[in-house]
Amino acid sequence: MLKADVAVIGAGAAGLSLAHRLSGHPADLPGMPGVRAVPGALTPSVILIDAPPGPLRPGPRTWCFWESGRGRFDAAVRSQWRHLRVRPPTGPAVEADITPLRYKMIRSDDFESLVSRDLAHSPNVRRLEAAVDTVEEIPAGTGARVLMTPPGGPAAELEARWVFDSRPLGSLPAARTTLLQHFHGWFVRTAHPAFDPGSAELMDFRTPQPASGLSFGYVLPTSPHEALLEYTEFSPRVLTASGYEAALRHYAEDVLSLPLGDVQIVAAETGVIPMTDAPMPRRVGTSVFRIGAAGGATRPSTGYTFAGLQRQTRSVAAALRQGRRPVPPAAHSVRARAMDSVLLRALDSGRVDGPELFCRLFTRVPAARLLRFLDGRTNLLEDLAVGRHAPVGPMLRTALELPGLPRRAFT
Repeated sequence: MLKADVAVIGAGAAGLSLAHRLSGHPADLPGMPGVRAVPGALTPSVILIDAPPGPLRPGPRTWCFWESGRGRFDAAVRSQWRHLRVRPPTGPAVEADITPLRYKMIRSDDFESLVSRDLAHSPNVRRLEAAVDTVEEIPAGTGARVLMTPPGGPAAELEARWVFDSRPLGSLPAARTTLLQHFHGWFVRTAHPAFDPGSAELMDFRTPQPASGLSFGYVLPTSPHEALLEYTEFSPRVLTASGYEAALRHYAEDVLSLPLGDVQIVAAETGVIPMTDAPMPRRVGTSVFRIGAAGGATRPSTGYTFAGLQRQTRSVAAALRQGRRPVPPAAHSVRARAMDSVLLRALDSGRVDGPELFCRLFTRVPAARLLRFLDGRTNLLEDLAVGRHAPVGPMLRTALELPGLPRRAFT
C-alpha cells in the first residue's frame, strides 16, 4: 500500500498548481520576494494521481486571467495584452487600457510542460497514473484511503492524511440559477497579416444573440498571422457540433471578414463551464477536500477559474507547510457570490440585456477596476461604484425575489 501526507487527485490546473506549490520550487522558498521564513515549516510528501490517457483526461484547453507584474507561471504564458476591446452589437468599439494589469493566456499543454519539469526535480512529489475508483475516510479519522486502478495493473490503494480532489463533479448541486458558458474555438494561421497582436477582443457582441442568455466572439491574437477565435454562449443548453461550427464560421467570415479559404485551422477546442449559484462544498470529509472548479473556484458570473484556484491552492499549501488544517478557502467572497446570483438570475429571466450591460460597464467603469471587480478583488465602496452603472430597477427586483426561489437540480 502506498502512503503519503497528501494525495492530489487530478492533474489539471488545480491539481498541478497545488503539487507545484508543495514541490519546494524556488518561488516558495524563504528569501524569495513575498515569501517569509516560517519556523518549523513542514515539507509534506505528495502523490499526484493523474488520470490515464483516455476519456477521464481532459483535452487541451486555454486558461485566461489577469494580474499585474510577473506571475508564478509566466514561463507558460503564450501571450498577454494590456489593451482590451469590447464591441457592442452596433456602433463603435469600447477601447480599454488595463494597466497595470495584463490579460494573460496559458495553454494547458504549456502549463503541463512547465509544471512537469519542476515536479521532475522535486524530492517530495511523486506522480502516478491511475483511474481513481473511490475515496473513503479511514474510520479512525486519521486520513483517507484512495482506491485506484493503474493502467494495465491490479487495483491499488493509497493512504494519505489529506486528500484534495480536483476531478469534475458528476452532477451539479441544486441551484436557483444555472447557465452554461459553452464555446468552440479555432487556433488559426492566416496567409496575410489579419490581427493586431497588441489588442485582444474580449467580448464581441456582433454575433446573433440566442433567445435566452447572450453570445459573443473572442479574439486573442498571438501574432499578426495567428490568433485564437472563439464563439461563446451563456445559455441553458449547449449546441450541436454543427451548430458551433456554423456559429464560429459566421463569426470569422461575416463579422471579422476573414476569408476562410486563406485561413489554416491549426487546432480546435470546445468546452462547457457551469455558471451556477449552487453552493459548492469544499470539504467532503474529515480529510477530503475539493479544489478547483469542483471546489467553487469558478467565478459564477464570468466562468473564469484560473485566478480563483490559484488563491485556493496558495492558501492550502501554506496551511500544509505550517501544520494547520488545510481547508481550501472560498475563492470568492460571500458578497461577490451574492452579486453573481443576482446577475445570473437577471440574465436567465431576460430582465437584463447582457450585451448592453457589459458594454455599459466597460464604457463607464475604469477597465482595471472593472477587472478587479470581476475577479472579486474590490471593496464594498468600489462594488457600489460599479453597481450604480447596472440597470438598478431590474437588478433590485431580481435581488428581492431570489430568497423565495427554490433550488432545483440542473437537468
